[in-house]
Amino acid sequence: MSDRGKFLSDLKEIRRRAREHLGDGAVTQNYGGKVADAIALLNHAVATEIVCILRYKFHAVCATGLASEAVKEEFAQHAKEEEEHLDLLAERINQLGGKPDLNPDGVGSRAASEYAEGENLVDMIKEDLVAERVAIETYREMVRYFGDRDPTTRVLLERILAQEEEHANDMHDLLVTHEGRPMLEK
Repeated sequence: MSDRGKFLSDLKEIRRRAREHLGDGAVTQNYGGKVADAIALLNHAVATEIVCILRYKFHAVCATGLASEAVKEEFAQHAKEEEEHLDLLAERINQLGGKPDLNPDGVGSRAASEYAEGENLVDMIKEDLVAERVAIETYREMVRYFGDRDPTTRVLLERILAQEEEHANDMHDLLVTHEGRPMLEK
C-alpha cells in the first residue's frame, strides 16, 4: 500500500475518533504532551502576566519627574500588551479544556516575576527590565518544553516571547537614556 493509501485509511480512523471524542474539544488523540501539565504551565504564565500588568500600570500612574511623560506612555503600552498576552494564554488554556486561574489569591506566588514598585523612575525601569528578562527566560524554557508536543502552544509562546524581548529592549533603552551613561555592559 502506498503512503497515500495508508494516509487515506488513517483518515477514516481519524474521522471515526473525531466523532467518538467530541467532548474533548480541540485536544485530539495525537496531542503530544500531557494536557494537565500544559494547563499548569500556562497558568503560571497567566500569573506572571497579571503581575506584569499590575506593575506596569502602577508605573504608568506613579512615575514622576521631568522626563516621565514619555516613559509613562511606554509603561501604559506595555501594560496593554501584557494584557493581550494574558488573553492569549487564557484562551489557549480554555482550548485545552482547562480553566485559566485568574484568582487573585496567590498570584504573586504563582508568578515567575515579582511585583516591585521601585523608588523612582530609574528604579521602575530597572524593575520592569528585570521582570522582562525573567519572562524571556521562562518563555524560552516553555517554548523548548512544548516543542513538537504542542506546536500551537509553542507558536503562541514564541509570539509572546518576541514581544517580551521587545519590551526588554525598550526598558534597556530607557534605562540607558535616564541613567545618562553609555550602553550597559553586555
